[in-house]
Amino acid sequence: MRFKWPNPLGTLSLVLVLAGPASAAENPQIEVEEVLLDNGMTFLLYESHDSPTVMAGWTALVGSANEHPGITGLSHFFEHMMFKGTHTIGTKDIEADLRIIEEQERVQTEMRAEKAVMRARLRRGEIDDLADPASWTQRYRELSAEFDELVQRQREIIVKDELDRIYTKNGGELLNAGTTEDQTLYFVRIPSNRLELWAWLESDRLLNPVFREFYSERDVVFEERRMRTESTPLGKFDEAFNATFWEAHPYMWPVVGWASDIPMYTLAQAREYFATYYAPDNIVGVLAGDFEVAEVKPLLERYFGRIPRGEVDPPPVVTLEPEPVGEKRFNAEAETSPTVRIWWKGVPFVHKDMPVLDLLSDVMIGRTGRLYKGLVDGRKIANRVSAVIDAKKYDGIFMVECTVKDGEDPAAVEAAVYEEIERLQSDPVPPEELQKVKNRYKAFAYRRLASPFYIGMQLLNYAGLGDWRYINTSAARVEAVTAADLQRAAQEYLTETRRTVGIFLRKEGAAPEDPEVAALPSPAQPMVRQTLKQIETVEDPARLEEMIGQMKEAAGQAPPEMKPAIDLILKRAGERLETLTAAPEEASQ
Repeated sequence: MRFKWPNPLGTLSLVLVLAGPASAAENPQIEVEEVLLDNGMTFLLYESHDSPTVMAGWTALVGSANEHPGITGLSHFFEHMMFKGTHTIGTKDIEADLRIIEEQERVQTEMRAEKAVMRARLRRGEIDDLADPASWTQRYRELSAEFDELVQRQREIIVKDELDRIYTKNGGELLNAGTTEDQTLYFVRIPSNRLELWAWLESDRLLNPVFREFYSERDVVFEERRMRTESTPLGKFDEAFNATFWEAHPYMWPVVGWASDIPMYTLAQAREYFATYYAPDNIVGVLAGDFEVAEVKPLLERYFGRIPRGEVDPPPVVTLEPEPVGEKRFNAEAETSPTVRIWWKGVPFVHKDMPVLDLLSDVMIGRTGRLYKGLVDGRKIANRVSAVIDAKKYDGIFMVECTVKDGEDPAAVEAAVYEEIERLQSDPVPPEELQKVKNRYKAFAYRRLASPFYIGMQLLNYAGLGDWRYINTSAARVEAVTAADLQRAAQEYLTETRRTVGIFLRKEGAAPEDPEVAALPSPAQPMVRQTLKQIETVEDPARLEEMIGQMKEAAGQAPPEMKPAIDLILKRAGERLETLTAAPEEASQ
């Protein structure tokens, strides 16, 4: 079983954020060739011969923003389904496999009818929880038992994780996937002489998928949601805060989906969703690494070109977030350090002002940034501060977050943030400060091009956001930003009516913050906390040992600046492994 980071895209962001300047570059560029197949599938090809490997991946241009109430989280669910195999991968007997799937669907259809009766009882207050077996009808219990028997029959002919094993046997590594609001991407790094194997495996996933274990996987995803949301200190609060910020846009629901929707997915919905959003004309593939472009084009046409174009076009996302009319506030007590969170409505990734807001956030962050100098070094009322833009495909957020120093008033921290913003609104950023931030940004853009693997990841990410060319244009666009642009953006976007403010106080009796995590750079902390939480839930020593090995392998590809975060994760995983392996011996004494 492969180890999955809590969020592969989040891990990528961590790598890129922590990858500090290596050297300045005026306008770093790479040569990318765009290839369009006859069926509408696009490929981005970046050739580099530094290492005999290829980052190979593809992204379906569908995420939680393409969903609607009732099927929220279905895009993320497909991330799981796409590892279940095909007619040839993942089964010992495809005919028996397909018969069992249809039998399962018959039983589930009857179960849905019974569940409708139970939901009516829930609305009348006759039962409290649909998941509680005590609330089930007698017929639902019978059907549930029949379904469990079918699951057991299917498990006898399933070959678990066969895709992963094929890749591993052939030198593949880092096989993973990730879902965001705007896309669902799949990637792996392979030896360059296994490129044809990748083309066959991935095109087979798109041409002949089998959604086996569909209903049992719903339970897996529901448990994943519980671990990430209900069982983490800020999970439920983050979700509620996000829903408060967005008024109309589908960005308001979580990528993993609402808890009530996940158990209601149907196989018919999934098949329709796949036919609509996983057609080749809604997919962008990326190859980055050791190959010859001229040689790979026929290979892509031979395998991916055989997939028929979609019969229907994906419906557009048409809901626009209305212009805010007033400040929103969110107050909560949680098991966290006192925190001030302020989100302003931003702009989409392709918007002309996105580079302006990006540079504006850079003026505010870092040890030489205005928030750090003003709140941490100067007034000493905050321990950590961050400012970042989250530019999505259809809209965006400008985020500021401050961890309040013990004994200080969150209201004073909030007021101090506004004072720094008012300075940006009233006074142009001095030329020397602006140039320093631009130099840092350009050096950062140069560093991001050091590895074909992360070049490939960026191409996938930017393609999903609507402009893969940003990998080449970002530095020039930022260089063109003026002090007047920054002042205008601060005045236009960072206003009272456009903001949502969250004040999180430490819940009485909550444990203090982990000092080792607190010592890490702010961008790393959320991912590290979530990963450590997952490690603590592992009960199987063999599984944890395998996870540690895979984490060490992945760590070898990360820049040195990530080392403290990775070392802490590996340290805690090792401690957890010692506890698990010592437990039987201690119990026998």
